[in-house]
Amino acid sequence: MTTSRRPPPAGRPIVEVSDLRKAYGGRTVVDGVSFSVEEGEIFGILGLNGAGKTTSVECVEGLRVPDSGRIRVAGLDPLADRAEVTEVLGAQLQESALQAKITVREALQLYAAFYPRPLDWRPLAERLGLTPKLTTRFGKLSGGQKQRLFIALALIGSPRVVVLDELTTGLDPRARRDTWALIEDVRASGVTVILVTHFMEEAQRLCDRIALIDKGRISALDTPEGLIARASGATVISFTPSQPIDHGVLAALPGRATVDSKDGRITLSGTDETVNAVISLLARNRIQAHQLRVTDATLDDAFIDLTKA
Repeated sequence: MTTSRRPPPAGRPIVEVSDLRKAYGGRTVVDGVSFSVEEGEIFGILGLNGAGKTTSVECVEGLRVPDSGRIRVAGLDPLADRAEVTEVLGAQLQESALQAKITVREALQLYAAFYPRPLDWRPLAERLGLTPKLTTRFGKLSGGQKQRLFIALALIGSPRVVVLDELTTGLDPRARRDTWALIEDVRASGVTVILVTHFMEEAQRLCDRIALIDKGRISALDTPEGLIARASGATVISFTPSQPIDHGVLAALPGRATVDSKDGRITLSGTDETVNAVISLLARNRIQAHQLRVTDATLDDAFIDLTKA
């Protein structure tokens, strides 16, 4: 599922990362990563676990010292200008926790006290559906409620940019989709969002642009639609033929990227040309295609194709 996206405004990027490198114990985990984030967009950083996503954004947040490279957040250096950056950038970390006995109200009041010009936590809590839980202790919150609280804490300093790292990991499908709606609301309020995730559906639904990170390097950077179009199989055709078809004939079709057969059902990925060729092939051989489906490839398909060795 995709939503309508607004093009990011032209102008100077609010986050700039150039040739970022970071290694641990001689093992390189971020290897020359470069990207920029325009103000007002949802920018996705997508990759498998261990790809280097979290290390990259922790360098942006000033939580890790890069071995080399240049980072600017609203023109500020996250290390040299740390105090100023904390007023510009909010973050929800990959692993976050609070004391089990602190209440939602106490957490909001505490974090608001850290900033010179915090948001009023009361309407923020209302907007995030936390008002009924203000007296509930952190340890008694559900996974979705904890994530809503962490979003509130990331926003309470009135940042221009917020980094959300693996925000929906561990959430059930309903809580995940509710959280997606919240992220869209955050962007609508004027906050730039950097979303770190390994969920392809999440990135395809939310992001204006996506950087695919594979083995510490950016393998592709484009809109979700652009990444899908760049994959070798941007269209998927599936059907159950009324009689067997020679797979060698299918493999020779124009534009074809892959051919798979399971329990008598054939699935091909390719281009619009492939679709036309399949239909012509079936007609010439008087083969009926039962339950014929033609769909666009997903970001999941594109990721596998664009990051393969």
